[in-house]
Amino acid sequence: MSNRNQLDPRESGNTGINPNINGNHKNWLSIIKKFILFVGPGVMVSVSYMDPGNTSMNVSSGAQYGYKLLFAIFFSNIFAIILQCLCVKLGIVTGKDLAENCREHLPRKLNYFIYVFAELAIIATDLAEVVGTAVALKILFNIPLNIGVLLTVLDVLIILLFYRPEKHSMKNIRGFEIFVSILVAGTIFCFILELFKIQIKSKLKLFEGFLPSTVIFKETQAMYLSIGIVGATVMPHSLYLGSSLVKSRLNDFDLKKYGKIKSKPSLSAINYTLGYSYAELIFTLFFVATFVNSAILIIAGATLYGQPDADDADLLTIYDLLCQYITPAAGLIFALAMLFSGQSAGIICTMSGQIVSEGFLNWSIAPWMRRLITRMLAVIPCFFVTIFFGEKGVSGILNLSQVILSFMLPVVSAPLIYFTSSKKYMLVEKDVDETLASQEHELPTELTPLNNKYVDFSNSKLMRYTGFSVWLFIGSLNLYMVISYLLGADIHF
Repeated sequence: MSNRNQLDPRESGNTGINPNINGNHKNWLSIIKKFILFVGPGVMVSVSYMDPGNTSMNVSSGAQYGYKLLFAIFFSNIFAIILQCLCVKLGIVTGKDLAENCREHLPRKLNYFIYVFAELAIIATDLAEVVGTAVALKILFNIPLNIGVLLTVLDVLIILLFYRPEKHSMKNIRGFEIFVSILVAGTIFCFILELFKIQIKSKLKLFEGFLPSTVIFKETQAMYLSIGIVGATVMPHSLYLGSSLVKSRLNDFDLKKYGKIKSKPSLSAINYTLGYSYAELIFTLFFVATFVNSAILIIAGATLYGQPDADDADLLTIYDLLCQYITPAAGLIFALAMLFSGQSAGIICTMSGQIVSEGFLNWSIAPWMRRLITRMLAVIPCFFVTIFFGEKGVSGILNLSQVILSFMLPVVSAPLIYFTSSKKYMLVEKDVDETLASQEHELPTELTPLNNKYVDFSNSKLMRYTGFSVWLFIGSLNLYMVISYLLGADIHF
């Protein structure tokens, strides 16, 4: 059998090596370079999954159950990846984020109903960001908790200075993404240092922790913590964020090719951005969010499990326990990790608040005013929580807030699954060059009468069933939790 790619060794000057190998290397290098250009949105989305709320919930899980709830982190990240991939598709194909699609396509009352849930979810999320940052400031600089809460408003200034998507400048957006990535890198580095400081007695039990366990059905407290892990991982506000961040590269493509941003993205822009956006998101969530959350639980399981008073420890007590059972340096690293994660997550949460308010309500006020208002909507409740509950009550409130997020998730994610499964919203008209090409080579779509003019990006049957299964599973866990609580189950908030 002849091989078109292989030359005679005498002609090629070698011993039969395929001369196209260098070409393949160039192709891989171009793919890697293009992938690097897309790195950013996934990093910013992953910040939502590694905030102080995650820290509090994962530490509580590790302190009470050792490594047994690691599987909850793993599967929560699988759920997050599935839903975030739908967010990427919705944002890129429609050119609008989830909130904007809700405003344009849902009945007004239903739109406002979902908006209320989204806003409450952001408040619950920001509670963790604000308190975590305030606790870190108290540990590192001995700043009172209430003052620390007020200082967290300063992250709005960072957004006002650096993040201005309305200018459609990729240089501006890339600079902001790099800034957030530095904070993420600081968080990861801190937890890597923590892992080197602990001793894991049984590595087998650690790996077994990633396998599904029946402990959540045997002990209601384990179910409560697992639901909190789901809420802390698949945060409702991250769905609005994920569907919005992908638009910058989409708009940049059309701006360069057509000199303007169209009302709907071109098919060329969609084909250019969709695959790489999927890859960047999946890679980042697996290797950043999953690692950080697992590391937190492993550290708590290795050092706090079985220790007195560890079960009810708040963030300040966790710092003291780490200093006691590992080293003072371990406690300091923990505080730094909370500062990095709390600040980066607070910035991202403020962005999400802006996306939600603009999308659902179509506010016409100045961007700086929108950001300040959405930030204050979240900070004011946090300030009163710290005043009335104090340091000891903060940990329980943090864990409860993550469970509340899980209860809100089915309401927020339902429109996402609906929009991406509907041909009504996911049809894209072909570009002129694509239409001419399809007359000779028919592009495969599910629409026989329209396949000369449109491409269908709606979910496949497998993806529809997968998305609905995730939605149903999370909703069922929440229902099980409510019924158990009403029947008198002992749950420690």
